[in-house]
Amino acid sequence: MWCEQGQVDGGSVSEWQQEITELPDYNKISFKEQAPVPLEEVLPDASPQALDLLGRFLLYPPQQRISASQVWNEASRTKELWRQLCLRRWSSCKASQMTLGTQTWKQYYLRRSELEFRMASGRPEDFTCRALAGHKGEIDDLAYISTSEYRFDGQDKSVVCTVSSDGTVRAWDLHEGMELWSSPVQSAALVNLVAYPRLQLVVTVDERGLIKVWEAENGCEKAAFLLPMYSSALEACDIPEGPLLLAACAEGALYTLTVPWLQLLSRVNVFPGNPTSLLCSPDRQWVFASTQNSDLSPEVFYTQSLLCRSEDETPASTTLPIWLTSRACWTPDEAARLMVMHRNDNGMQLVITTYELGSRKSRDRVEVLVRQIASFLLPDTMMPPHLMKGHGSQVILLVSGSELVLFTIHGLQLVAFQDHQRPITSMWVDQTRVITSSFDLSLRVYMWNKENKFPVLKSCYHLLGGSHRWASGFTHVESDSMSIVGVEARNIGTSILRSYYFQVRCG
Repeated sequence: MWCEQGQVDGGSVSEWQQEITELPDYNKISFKEQAPVPLEEVLPDASPQALDLLGRFLLYPPQQRISASQVWNEASRTKELWRQLCLRRWSSCKASQMTLGTQTWKQYYLRRSELEFRMASGRPEDFTCRALAGHKGEIDDLAYISTSEYRFDGQDKSVVCTVSSDGTVRAWDLHEGMELWSSPVQSAALVNLVAYPRLQLVVTVDERGLIKVWEAENGCEKAAFLLPMYSSALEACDIPEGPLLLAACAEGALYTLTVPWLQLLSRVNVFPGNPTSLLCSPDRQWVFASTQNSDLSPEVFYTQSLLCRSEDETPASTTLPIWLTSRACWTPDEAARLMVMHRNDNGMQLVITTYELGSRKSRDRVEVLVRQIASFLLPDTMMPPHLMKGHGSQVILLVSGSELVLFTIHGLQLVAFQDHQRPITSMWVDQTRVITSSFDLSLRVYMWNKENKFPVLKSCYHLLGGSHRWASGFTHVESDSMSIVGVEARNIGTSILRSYYFQVRCG
C-alpha cells in the first residue's frame, strides 16, 4: 500500500514508477571483467601448497569441480591417501620411524604442515617467546637433548642443555619455559658439551680437561675421565659398534672413549703440541682432524680403526695435501664429501677444496682413498670467513663479518645476504632453514626452496632479543623441529636463553 505523502525513499511515486519502466537494453551493454583477487589476499593464512592446489582446482569447469569435490571428499577419508602424502612430502617420514600414537596420518599431515607454515612465517601469533635465566656466568655451549622427531602426540618436548663458566650444566624445557635441573657447581668452568639424544645423555668437559657424563632426565653423574690437558674439541660419535666420544687434547692427541662409561679405547698422536679440531662426517664413518693456520696438513681418520686398543696398531687415515687450514665442513647429503678452506700454495689467497673419501679393505687393514672433485678461490674482496657450513651435496654457506654468502662447490656465487647490522656470531643449517645469530641482538631466519637445480635460500624474518640496555647480542643459535633457541649475552658478564616455541593449534 502506497504512502499518503506519495514519497518512496525521498522521491514521488510517479518518478519511481517511471524509473523502473525505462529499463536499459542489457544486450547492448558490454561488462568489463574485473581482475580476480589473488588467492593469497583472500586466504592470507593458507600455505603455499594449499594455494597452489586451490588455484589448480579453480581452473576446472564448474561441473568438473563438483565431480572432483565428490571424489576428493571420498578419498580424503582414506588412511592410505594421507600416509602417501606424508611419505611423498617428507622423505624422512618412514613408517618404521614414526610415532603416531593415537593420531591419524591425516592429523599428522595437517599438524606438521601447520607447524612448518608457522616456522616459515614467523608472525608474532605463531610462537611464544620466553627468557630463561639461571646461570650465574656466561653460557659457553648448548645442545638439544630431545630428539628432533615430529610427534604431535602430547609427548613431544624441546629440551636443551647448557654449560657455563659458573661451573654448572643445566637442562631447560623450552615448551614450558622452565629449568628442569642443575648440576652441583663443579671445580672449574664448563666449556663444552655434546648430547646423545637417543641415549638421553649429555657429556661435558671443563677448562682443565675433566670429562663427565650426565643423565639428561635428572642430571645424575654417571662417569668421569680426566685428560692430561684441557680439551680443544669434543665430538659425539654414535656408530653401529656403539656410542663413542672423541676428545682432542691440547697436547695434540685424539682420545676415543666409550659412552656412557668413558673407557679408553685408543689414543692417537695427531698434531703433537698443537690444539686439534675435530669434525665427524654425517654418517660418523670419518673424522676430520686439523690444527688451525698451521703448516701441518689435516688428517682424515676411518672411525672404525679408532676402536683398536693396541698402541702398536696405527688407525687408518690419510693426509690431505693442503696446509694453513682455517675451516671445514661435511655435506649432509653426501656423507663422504668434505669441504676444506685453506690457503693456496703461496699462502696469499683463500681456497675451498672439496674431497670425496672412500675405503678399500684388504684382509688385515683398511686403506683410505681420497679424491679431489672441486676447488675455487674466494674473491679477494671478501673478508676471511669465520663460519662455514654445507647444505645438500653442492652448496657452501660462508659467514664473513655480517654477511652470509652461498657458493657452489665449483665457486659459483648463488646469493649474498646483509640482513644483520653487526657481525654474525653463529649459524644453524638444516634441510628446511638457516638461522643466524648476531651481536645486533637478532636472529635471522631463512627458508630453503629446492625446486631449482640449486637450492634457493629466501630471507624470511627477524626474531628480536631483549633490550640493548641489558644485552650485548646473541652468541649462539640452535633449532629443532618446533623451536629456536639463542644464547643472549648480558652486559654484566652473564647469559640467558631466549627461546621461540612454535605452536600447532589445529585439532
